[in-house]
Amino acid sequence: MTSFRKALVIGATGLIGQALIKQLNESGAYQEIHLFVRKPLEISYPHVNSHIVDFDSLEKSNYPHVDDVFCCLGTTMKKAKSKDAFKKVDYYYPLMIARGALAKGAKQFLVVSAIGANVNSTFFYSRVKGELERDLIELGYPHIHIFRPSLLLGERKELRIGEKLGEYGVKLLGPLLRGRWSNYQAIEGEAVAAAMVQAALTEDEEKVKVYESCQMNKWWNNVN
Repeated sequence: MTSFRKALVIGATGLIGQALIKQLNESGAYQEIHLFVRKPLEISYPHVNSHIVDFDSLEKSNYPHVDDVFCCLGTTMKKAKSKDAFKKVDYYYPLMIARGALAKGAKQFLVVSAIGANVNSTFFYSRVKGELERDLIELGYPHIHIFRPSLLLGERKELRIGEKLGEYGVKLLGPLLRGRWSNYQAIEGEAVAAAMVQAALTEDEEKVKVYESCQMNKWWNNVN
């Protein structure tokens, strides 16, 4: 990949998004980092430009010319309060942004999906993630990178009681999650962000690549 690249980040205020912005800056490879946000952010990093957008009118947004799009957008059923609202955030927003950025020349789309994503899943959450993966691939990007983390670890701005309880449980079971169960090991948000940056800057001829928690954890452990 060429140096001095340009990136667009969606979901910059989340656990992975915050880590991603920091790591993109520290990589030295990006001369411009654009953010699509709902309201102004206090960002102290250089090379970062925030764009206030209406996520319900993404087709009218002014998309910057970028090389790589990083999508860390996602919500929970509890926060969304309905299946339609959940699908709007986790499916329609990422897909609309992918279309808009592709039309402006983006070459790579890197998206945080979830373990178990499958269009045929009986679970609504997993099925929506699978539908997003499928439809992103069909857009025709030269490169699509799909990251499927298990339970995310890290300090969030919002308290998610269910995830906190799950975090304690997974930490206790962690040593037992080996072999085919290794992808269910919890993973730090920073580790996912690091894997996204590494994938974006690695030359690869494959059009579609999927990264599971086990692989991302190995990368993270090798650099820490």
